[in-house]
Amino acid sequence: MRIAVINPNTTASMTAKIGAAARAAAAPGTEILAVNPESGPVSIEGYWDEAYSVPGLLVEIARAEKAGVDGHIIACFDDTGLEAARCAARAPVVGIGEAAFHVASLLAHRFSVVTTLSRSIPAIETNLMKYGLDRRCARVRASEVPVLELENPASDAAARISAEIERAKTEDRAEAIVLGCAGMANLAARLSAEHGLPVVDGVAAAVKLAEGLAALGLRTSKIGGYAPPLRKTFAGGAPEGAPGGS
Repeated sequence: MRIAVINPNTTASMTAKIGAAARAAAAPGTEILAVNPESGPVSIEGYWDEAYSVPGLLVEIARAEKAGVDGHIIACFDDTGLEAARCAARAPVVGIGEAAFHVASLLAHRFSVVTTLSRSIPAIETNLMKYGLDRRCARVRASEVPVLELENPASDAAARISAEIERAKTEDRAEAIVLGCAGMANLAARLSAEHGLPVVDGVAAAVKLAEGLAALGLRTSKIGGYAPPLRKTFAGGAPEGAPGGS
């Protein structure tokens, strides 16, 4: 089985970290192909960055489909471009945010999300409402750690995330924590042991869900909202992966 794990930002060190977390979670025999776009923002922190990362993400989805992968994972917690990616793919496409929310809801009555910056909170809250899990989430919290600080070994990012988890336990009565950034993937086990509750990393959760969907032989529905893109003229030429594109 081969699963493409796509980091929609262009920071290769983060892609390597995400790939390592995905391989640690994958079953024997599952090959993880961790990639990021060649163009786009170095980090995704808010709606503006999301919009500019989607074209590069869709190029990577198209390439992975051509390579015949069994599933795709979008390794941005905002589930950047998830709906468009499902239109472009027949193999299942799993967003790490959606995966983490569902897994947390199976482990605890109430969970809180600990993300990076406050500007990411509205997007995460909107996704929780879209997925129907907002009533299970006690609160979305920001540790005020910029995404790229998670790549700096000298930063205090882990300590600030841990402190926010402690506040979620006492103030939110959270019974589980969802880590709200793919760059936090390597912290989940340590934070779970430190705080004595489930800490869900979306990368690992998405890997297991993608493996399960592929093993069941399930593919993305092509009836309705996730039908392939319509053939049409694109000014300046069709993007890669679109009907008529390269």
